[in-house]
Amino acid sequence: MFVERQSRRVSVFLSKEILTLLVGVFSTADPQTDMAAASNLLSEDQFLCSVCLDVFTDPVTTPCGHNFCKKCINDYWNTNNQNMCPMCKKVFFSRPELLVNTFISEMVSQFRQSAQQKASSSSSEQQESKPGEVPCDVCTGTKLKALKSCLVCLVSYCETHLEPHLTMSGLKRHQLMDPVENLEDRMCTKHDKPLELFCLDHKMHNVVPLKEEYEGKKVELEKTEAELQEMIQKRRLKIQEVKHKVELSEEDADREKAEGVQVFTDLKESVERKLNELINTIEEKQRTTKKQAEDSIRELEQEISELMKRSTEVEKLSLSEDHLHLLQSVQALNIHHPPPTNCWSEVSVPPASYEGTVVRAVSQLEETLSKKMKKLVAEVKMKRVQKFAVDVTLDPETAHPLLILSDDGKQVNDSDVKKNLPNKPGRFSEYVFVLAKQSFSSGRFYFEVQVKGKTDWDLGVTRESIKRKRNITLSPQKGYWTLCLTNGNEYQALDDPPVLLSLKSGPQKVGVFVDYEEGLVSFYDVEAAVLIFSFTGCSFKEKLLPYFSPELNHGGKNSSPLIISPVGVN
Repeated sequence: MFVERQSRRVSVFLSKEILTLLVGVFSTADPQTDMAAASNLLSEDQFLCSVCLDVFTDPVTTPCGHNFCKKCINDYWNTNNQNMCPMCKKVFFSRPELLVNTFISEMVSQFRQSAQQKASSSSSEQQESKPGEVPCDVCTGTKLKALKSCLVCLVSYCETHLEPHLTMSGLKRHQLMDPVENLEDRMCTKHDKPLELFCLDHKMHNVVPLKEEYEGKKVELEKTEAELQEMIQKRRLKIQEVKHKVELSEEDADREKAEGVQVFTDLKESVERKLNELINTIEEKQRTTKKQAEDSIRELEQEISELMKRSTEVEKLSLSEDHLHLLQSVQALNIHHPPPTNCWSEVSVPPASYEGTVVRAVSQLEETLSKKMKKLVAEVKMKRVQKFAVDVTLDPETAHPLLILSDDGKQVNDSDVKKNLPNKPGRFSEYVFVLAKQSFSSGRFYFEVQVKGKTDWDLGVTRESIKRKRNITLSPQKGYWTLCLTNGNEYQALDDPPVLLSLKSGPQKVGVFVDYEEGLVSFYDVEAAVLIFSFTGCSFKEKLLPYFSPELNHGGKNSSPLIISPVGVN
């Protein structure tokens, strides 16, 4: 009796303490309002039974002051055969009488009502589950889309019903995953527990912990995902490359069309000029013939007029009956000697001869067009390579001590006076060579050099790794792709063996074009727009540098400098 009385006293005391606390906090005239305010202030954690981890149902208070669902605490004591508090582990000599804590029950009721209203309000904003989506197992009526499934509860939750798992300390330990259907399939039917082992081989039944295999597979998936992303990125880059190629192709097509229009317009104008010349020639011949005929007709008409006048006089005289007058008049007219006239039997106006005129005109047109076409094609080719023009300057660190370089690095010639310069590894010491500062390891580039007034020179490109001291041989095998002039009129491409070139006239300006990927080095006579020579099938595996040699002065005969010229300025 003492224990029971004591337990009731403690329970009442705790209830009064809670009530006093809440009343002090919520002091309004309306008890219902106070209760509602209290339920809004307190969190769901404060209404959870520590046994079932759910909101209280018929809450009761033990003598030690802890609250439980009435059924949960009785089941706990019946199962353990000991009257002990699950929270503080206090042992009671006899099972205390448990009465429902009406105040907490009222608070729980208010809390449930508030939570339902909140859930109802929230559900209107959430998305209703659609066919193929996992619905919330807790929702009644309209099923909302589940956000997570709990492997412990075997329940799928929408956003509202998932909240306890995100806020309550006991539920936070539950394992959540993306929503799935048929959660029962993830339970072991024998042990009524979530599956913990994974069978790797159904024949040998090699099993591993599910979590361990999950972590391993997750690492593999992450690695696979990284590889896939890398493959995707490579393909995106390839798409960009292909698109860039298409853009370049479109630019080339537009340029080709423009150049084609220009070429055929020039050819059309040439044909029209020749046609006009042919028509003018024919018309001029016709005008000459017509003038000759008109002159003859005019002269004939004049003679006819004179003859008709004489005829009239003769006819009139013949009618006279005065013998003396007739004889005197005949003698005066001198009828036996008519007025002077031309012998028209030998005079004729031959028709204009047009035979061969058209044939000759077409032949001349063909010759003109042939020359014109060659010139236009050459100009087009020159424009194509000139668009890859680069700015090239001479590198004084590579120049032989006999060479003089201009301040802007655009001119070089032999001085006959050797300067005292440090013999650096990059400097030529035996041959009057100099390289450019710029190097190229891909793409296409072009530059022009004025060689006017020189009797000897070398031009081209070299590998970066060429020898720069002794035993230098200018050939592609040694890393030199060059063109040279010797003795004022001997042009050679320094291949292996050298190729002697026969040029109609010596170039005043030489263009050098390189296509690194195609392995091509070409030399052009810029002013004549003519290709001089090309090295083809070259294999470039390192940087290329423009190469120059003004050669020696030869007593002033070869004193003119090599000049790197702006492209397109003749």
